[in-house]
Amino acid sequence: MISSLSIKNYALIEKLSIDFSNGFSIITGETGAGKSIILGALGLVLGKRADLSSLKNKEEKCVIEANFEISKYNLLPFFEANDLDYENDTIIRREILPSGKSRAFINDSPVNLQELQELGVHLIDIHSQHQTQELSDENVQFEIIDAIANNQSAILDFQALLKSYKSDKTKLNSLLKKQSDSAKEQEYNTFLLDELVSAQLKSGEQELLESDFEKLNNVEIIKESIDKSLAIANEEQIGVLYNLNEIKVSLQKIAAFSPDYQSLLERTTSLKIELDDISEELNRCSEKLVNDPEQLELISQKLQLIYNLQKKHQVSTVDELIEIQTNLENSVLELGNIEGEIKELTFSIVQKGTALDLISEEIHKNREVSIPVLSNQLISILDTLGMPNARFKIAINETSSYFANGKDELQFLFSANKGTDFGILKKVASGGEMSRIMLAVKAILAQYSKLPTLIFDEIDTGVSGEIANKMGEIMKEMSRNMQIFAITHLPQIAAKGNAHFKVSKSTVNEDTQSELKLLSEEERVVEIAQMLSGTIVSDSALNHAKALLN
Repeated sequence: MISSLSIKNYALIEKLSIDFSNGFSIITGETGAGKSIILGALGLVLGKRADLSSLKNKEEKCVIEANFEISKYNLLPFFEANDLDYENDTIIRREILPSGKSRAFINDSPVNLQELQELGVHLIDIHSQHQTQELSDENVQFEIIDAIANNQSAILDFQALLKSYKSDKTKLNSLLKKQSDSAKEQEYNTFLLDELVSAQLKSGEQELLESDFEKLNNVEIIKESIDKSLAIANEEQIGVLYNLNEIKVSLQKIAAFSPDYQSLLERTTSLKIELDDISEELNRCSEKLVNDPEQLELISQKLQLIYNLQKKHQVSTVDELIEIQTNLENSVLELGNIEGEIKELTFSIVQKGTALDLISEEIHKNREVSIPVLSNQLISILDTLGMPNARFKIAINETSSYFANGKDELQFLFSANKGTDFGILKKVASGGEMSRIMLAVKAILAQYSKLPTLIFDEIDTGVSGEIANKMGEIMKEMSRNMQIFAITHLPQIAAKGNAHFKVSKSTVNEDTQSELKLLSEEERVVEIAQMLSGTIVSDSALNHAKALLN
């Protein structure tokens, strides 16, 4: 419930601070006195958008602050989900700066308008005559039936499962499209992959093949050069090795005479060892050289295959071809994985569809049981409100489609008088009838669900006399379980309140101001008397007002 409201620099209100009690509160005042301003301020607290026109003094900021007692509203999960400090006595503050910017706070923590709106839904429900048209909205009608049917938990389960079901269907459609789009491309990729796999490519292979090709292709020149080198090195009497050995023998004779000669001997010995090694390596190379035309042809074919593949894929190395091969393998594998995912998703969709059908059947059965209860209670309340012949024809039909709250379609028809056909509410019910139906609906819902603070904004338009008296009694009965506000012009309803507030407008130093005041018992008698007879209060009006209050 809202326990207090503070307004500063808003519209015609310079400064206002008022406390509210639980139970049934009345707000009255002449047309244009500022009742809509109070509702506008509450709307800002609940997250409605604002602009500079809201400021009374354009040079100062507007501040609206409301205290709410929320211990019974089970709102802790909301505060935790939005990382807000939870307090049983929660304070919501809205500020509009002269620059036009707006700020909102919940328990001094800054929040955005969406968060404020989400919380506001749980705090105050404002109903005007205009909003009674919402009764013709199928979603609102379902909410009424489901509250009586106690379907809230089942609908939450259904919605969570439906979200997952739709997500799976979206993924499946995406995969099916991807599979279809990739079919032709995948066929070509498979061909390219087979071509690369059959080539049996290895990293570094091209360089080795090119080296072997050069050797085999020039084997005669190579062998001739190696043999000539060997002859120069090993030929007796004049060969390099022979002569180098002679130098070594000569230096051995004088090495002991000087370190310089010893150094020359060592260097000559190293040359001899190195040349011996070179000679042996030349022999080995000579022995390996074979004129093999068949092997040369094989190497030539493999190199040509590599060159062709490099040209086709516009690369220059075998490693790049191997990378392309890996990517193609992944692509082909991915298509195989898509087929597996499609199979899994199809199975999941079937399973979730079965579960959705079971939950929707439970919801449907609960609704069927609740419809006669709702219809009978509406008829009973409307009878007391001067509509003895009101009748409802409410029917639900199961469909094959999944909606946000099940699989049902709803037909909610109304007839106000005997002998008249049933029709859609907004087409066959007058404004006064719609007001009474809305009140009846709210009275019924108060028995089945924890409603927030209710504000009836001139919902009594179009009724008077005893009917107004009955409406007031219903509101008063509702206030036993919740906080009720009624903005009204009817004295019969005003007299039923536990507290009575008056909105008035005055001019101070050529400045028009609105104020909200809690009336004393004596002031209340006068206010109701004025509602009965006008500005000039007669003794009979005062007596009538006292009678109503008593």
